Amino acid sequence: MPLRIRLAVSAVLAALVMAGCAAPPQVIVPPAPPPPPSVTLSPRLIEMASAYRAYMVRTTGIAPNFTDGSAIASSLKTGAAYEPDQMVKGAMAYAAVVALQDKSFVAGVRLYVADRTQRQQVAYQILKDPAYVLGINGAQSAAGLVVAALGGDGQSLYDGGKAVKQAAYDLQRQPWSKVDVQERDSRLANAKSASTAAMLGDVAETTRLQQASLGAAPMSLAPAAAGPPYTTTVVRGLAIAALAALGQAGDAELNQVMGLMSEPNIGRCMSMSKLNLYQCLAVARPHYEDVFCLGQHAMMDTGRCMIKAAGLAEPYEARFVPDAKSIAKGMHTKKPPAKRGKNKS
Repeated sequence: MPLRIRLAVSAVLAALVMAGCAAPPQVIVPPAPPPPPSVTLSPRLIEMASAYRAYMVRTTGIAPNFTDGSAIASSLKTGAAYEPDQMVKGAMAYAAVVALQDKSFVAGVRLYVADRTQRQQVAYQILKDPAYVLGINGAQSAAGLVVAALGGDGQSLYDGGKAVKQAAYDLQRQPWSKVDVQERDSRLANAKSASTAAMLGDVAETTRLQQASLGAAPMSLAPAAAGPPYTTTVVRGLAIAALAALGQAGDAELNQVMGLMSEPNIGRCMSMSKLNLYQCLAVARPHYEDVFCLGQHAMMDTGRCMIKAAGLAEPYEARFVPDAKSIAKGMHTKKPPAKRGKNKS
């Protein structure tokens, strides 16, 4: 065999030997997809919900058994201490926490979490039109919880205000209640200042709502039925809850979520309650008239706004026309202006 052929054969054999000794080709395994996000509600939203609840708890706790002017002044400060726009946002944030207590609703939302593209599409649709959330499984039962929670808060505030308003008449039997309030101008200024100050929540309540939003410590809520149509407040509360269940309501998405949290009608209702309170305090003189302003405008009017926000029937209160018996008991009535006669020459 010629030398050239032998060298060629040797080269082929060497190549075959080297190929047999080479390591097997590596199989490249693609990285596992990231786990779906967990239920996330920004701490800022939890704080807003806590501030709303703090106001409701403090104000519904006002007892009508006043014994002096300082007790009235303190209660008036409590009742006036909310800013309308923040109150509306706090109610929606609280509605979101309540909606997250509905397991069927959360499960219905979580069906869209695993696929990143689908998750983002659902979040986009909710941000574009919050009513989109009503098509998700469990939305109606979650709405029932929200209606009951917000409506219950509003009714409790209204009922408490009605008792305080009645105290304005009952107190007139006590001489101290007929004494004019000192520093009336500063009292009105303080009420206006309390109406613009930032609302703060309770630390324990904030922790409770945080745990409830995560499902770690569920709230004890009885199932409640409430069919559509739902108010803007209820729908947007559900929308925020759905975004939280999608993992799209954390600090990174806070600005987008805050864009949902407005309700001009309820905001105007609460602003009008505040305006009526200011006008009432501007003309009130004795202590019992301050009690009336507190009960009617700070409590009953605000409670009525919350009942309206929940979509429940607003309470009806018949107009009270005093009779001779109530006047004899000491009810305050305005005397008609004296008639001016013509001077005789």
